[in-house]
Amino acid sequence: MANRLAQTTSPYLLQHADNPVDWWPWSPEAFEEARRRDVPVLLSVGYASCHWCHVMAHESFEDDATAAYMNEHFVSVKVDREERPDVDAVYMEAVQAATGHGGWPMTVFLTADGEPFYFGTYFPPEARHGSPSFRQVLEGVAAAWKDRRDEVAEVAGRIVADLAGRSLVHGGDGVPGESEVAQALLGLTREYDEQHGGFGGAPKFPPSMAVEFLLRHYARTGSEGALQMAADTCAAMARGGIYDQLGGGFARYSVDREWIVPHFEKMLYDNALLCRVYAHLWRATGSDEARRIALETADFMVRELRTAEGGFASALDADSEDADGRHVEGAYYVWTPAQLREVLGEDDAAFAAAYYGVTEDGTFEEGASVLRLPGDAGPVDADRVADVRARLLAAREQRPRPGRDDKVVAAWNGLAVAALAETGAYFDRPDLVERATEAADLLVRVHLGEVARLTRTSKDGRAGDNAGVLEDYGDVAEGFLALAAVTGEGAWLEFAGFLLDIVLEQFTGEGGQLYDTAHDAEQLIRRPQDPTDSATPSGWTAAAGALLSYAAYTGAEPHRTAAEGALGVVKALGPRVPRFVGWGLAVAEALLDGPREVAVAGPVGGELHRTALLGRAPGAVVAAGEGPGAGAEFPLLVDRPLVGGQPTAYVCRHFVCSAPTTNAGELAAALAGPAGG
Repeated sequence: MANRLAQTTSPYLLQHADNPVDWWPWSPEAFEEARRRDVPVLLSVGYASCHWCHVMAHESFEDDATAAYMNEHFVSVKVDREERPDVDAVYMEAVQAATGHGGWPMTVFLTADGEPFYFGTYFPPEARHGSPSFRQVLEGVAAAWKDRRDEVAEVAGRIVADLAGRSLVHGGDGVPGESEVAQALLGLTREYDEQHGGFGGAPKFPPSMAVEFLLRHYARTGSEGALQMAADTCAAMARGGIYDQLGGGFARYSVDREWIVPHFEKMLYDNALLCRVYAHLWRATGSDEARRIALETADFMVRELRTAEGGFASALDADSEDADGRHVEGAYYVWTPAQLREVLGEDDAAFAAAYYGVTEDGTFEEGASVLRLPGDAGPVDADRVADVRARLLAAREQRPRPGRDDKVVAAWNGLAVAALAETGAYFDRPDLVERATEAADLLVRVHLGEVARLTRTSKDGRAGDNAGVLEDYGDVAEGFLALAAVTGEGAWLEFAGFLLDIVLEQFTGEGGQLYDTAHDAEQLIRRPQDPTDSATPSGWTAAAGALLSYAAYTGAEPHRTAAEGALGVVKALGPRVPRFVGWGLAVAEALLDGPREVAVAGPVGGELHRTALLGRAPGAVVAAGEGPGAGAEFPLLVDRPLVGGQPTAYVCRHFVCSAPTTNAGELAAALAGPAGG
């Protein structure tokens, strides 16, 4: 029997549509049903490419006896955390506060008022490692509900009161200055892994936003230490197993400190952020490796994640079928020496094993290895590498592919638009700029649609039911602003302004604080508000960055004021937890630099425009166009005449401009040094 999830658009919910569990999607009706039946709500939160979510589903939710017990004693609600980040955030905060850790699948028991009283993550079918079985948990909660209701109510009330007390009044006093940024850099240096790059120990996540901060800090101050940490971290990831050495693109994280064995799912947001990081690293250093990784990652996104409508799908699964038809993690990506011999023959297999670090013992499970570049094979023949790589990739294409989560998430598509637009512009790949434009078109057409508010997700060109959250507005505006800079089309600046006006009206509180949900959004037990960057920029810092850029383009004072108000939180958190406010620190660097405003009166794609885009000044905004209509598209181009009939660039900061130049070398120099004025 199909349950109520069959009517949803989320690929994750649809994976559960045929479970014997009588699932409900998150809705007022589900809570009304719990009240009517006088039973608790069992909330289960996960996402489509989550390995342990699949395991728990297979062990418990597909089991008839377990499902029957759930159906009798609970109203079971299934949530896709990628569609409802607000629901996920509120209950994850409660889980972490109560247990000290969190993760997915997340299992929370609630009253009919949505108040949580018992929590966990994955529960096994049999008790093990000190963890009760899922059935024991269900029976314990059902008994407590029946016999100790007053205790349940007291616990729920205490948790909700505790969460309410955690509200951030505002970000702090004033904007982050030199001293906060210097302390943040020192903090990152302390946590830096000298041996393997990156920060902290295992598991190790790609620190894309911290690297953006380091690159901007280097550009503004000339700090070689900042550049070294950024470059060495990027080199280590590019050579590790976290990077797909055959097909391009990055996995979610590495289970070890050395970047060898990844958790194999590939997320759109990681790849968008890292594509942009490597493009910016190339811009700073000219590194061939950085250029290669940026382009391969861009090509991976277009080849593997692009949807028929021109948007980008959320993720590829970690699991796929192996040669025996079992669904296992990493099966699509790993190789044994025997598999190499089968595809390449003895000689080339021995070469490939040495080059890619494939051993008889293996680096992963069951004697298989994750391909990486250990770099101890001495000088290599580039043509032979290219030939071996192409043959292995062609053979891998024949394996059963990992599943794809086809929903289009607005925020992550905004990140992809920014990455593809800039990568296309830097490396003269107009096709990538076109792909960015098509994704941006989809966001306007489907996600903004008729309602003039952003919808969080779409699938197959159909908008989902859930309202966009702050990160959707911030990241989509960021993407549109990057596209405006690259294409010279002022319409993208206008769309960004439209979204950011909604941020000012609907997401901004007193004293510069921001909320993750709009003033008129569904009321949860607490209004979520998280300024820390985790896998993606927080809505808070993403909005701050886009507001600052938009103000630089237009001179709009309210947007500049809102950006500065939002950055108060970076002043407070930057020195203490720099790893978790990397994008906030990157935005702070732009603020400290101005950011600079570059107006190019001349052809889009011409030498001066390209030079402006390659300028390293943190967060600099670029407007290009020629003719009398250009000023109507970009306020920065108003009253910017050609000098001597030549294309001319103007560099300004805080409304003070240096002398116009027609010389690309002079413009590059003006955007390389510390800001004057």
